[in-house]
Amino acid sequence: MKHFLRMLIQVCLYFYCKFLWRCLKFVMRKLTGRCELQRICYNTKPGASRTMKIETSLRDSKSKLLQTSVSVHPDAIEKTIEDIMELKKINPDINPQLGISLQACLLQIVGYRNLIADVEKLRREPYDSENPQHEEMLLQLWKFLKPNTPLESRISKQWCEIGFQGDDPKTDFRGMGLLGLYNLQYFAERDAAGAQQVLSDSLHPKCRYSFAIVGINITDLAYNLLVSGALKTHFYNIAPEAPTLSHFQQTFCYLMHEFHKFWIEEDPMDIMEFNRVREKFRKRIIKQLQNPDMALCPHFAASEGLINM
Repeated sequence: MKHFLRMLIQVCLYFYCKFLWRCLKFVMRKLTGRCELQRICYNTKPGASRTMKIETSLRDSKSKLLQTSVSVHPDAIEKTIEDIMELKKINPDINPQLGISLQACLLQIVGYRNLIADVEKLRREPYDSENPQHEEMLLQLWKFLKPNTPLESRISKQWCEIGFQGDDPKTDFRGMGLLGLYNLQYFAERDAAGAQQVLSDSLHPKCRYSFAIVGINITDLAYNLLVSGALKTHFYNIAPEAPTLSHFQQTFCYLMHEFHKFWIEEDPMDIMEFNRVREKFRKRIIKQLQNPDMALCPHFAASEGLINM
């Protein structure tokens, strides 16, 4: 009975607060002459602060047009903004900046949803040793990480030198599918010196961990941060338009470097402490992402492009 009353009170409070919020929005519109979307765009700086407020406003609107605008096709964004302006009775000639700001926000919101779909597709695609493209990517990973050491054969204990568990890496990709390989190859190719240094450090007795396996684990961390929405803060601050797979892979590279430093700082007794260290690292990253101004890897930020949107 007490549980039922508690639930009833919570439901009543929810609808009461929702009613008050709608009343407040109505009063604010009358006082300012601006709808909520206008107030957000004019009073909030571009980036995650603005985009997340716009996303919440659209999603919680009683208008079906506004609710569905966060999931339209990218090609339909311009028409959607025109429809929103018409619905809100906003003259685009008098308020030209509003359309530009809304377009920037919607590109980020829709792009984030599409990025999840792209990442999920890679995660669900298993590594196939019969696929020449998959095999070529794997061999390229070796060449980028060990440029001066030829791989003696496709099935080889040498794979353990870059942190795989056995003589055939394909079995290690089962958890994250092709996404793990894509990320590792991106890191090894785009940040060759950094990746080779992390690999070298990981082989040191005081740091000892399996580079490739940790990379797949960090891929899992990045994936979960993306799907949970935690990475919205980061991507909305660094991508002036739609975040892409490259943005996700750049974030993976950042997480690899940061985890490597964190692992050394924690100085675990052995690899058996990996889950504890990883969980502590995850909590630290999530805490950082709760800051609306956070950009995990600011050297990828496009702040100049966000200034006037």
